[in-house]
Amino acid sequence: MAWKTGITARGRRNALGIRRIMFAVDDIGDVVARPLAHGAELVGEAVHYEDIYRLAYGRSREGIIVGLSEQLG
Repeated sequence: MAWKTGITARGRRNALGIRRIMFAVDDIGDVVARPLAHGAELVGEAVHYEDIYRLAYGRSREGIIVGLSEQLG
């Protein structure tokens, strides 16, 4: 039987510190373009949530998940 160690390519899953954070932004398209130019990765694609929010998630070079939320309308 193989055991999962909890170690990923980006480090330990249960490491101390901030693993994810979310920000409200005015323009996701503009905000996403800047970190991508510096090595960040977009996780999936920007999506609409019930025509109220546009959401996007990215991963920093350090492995931190960064969520962005743009209120629509």
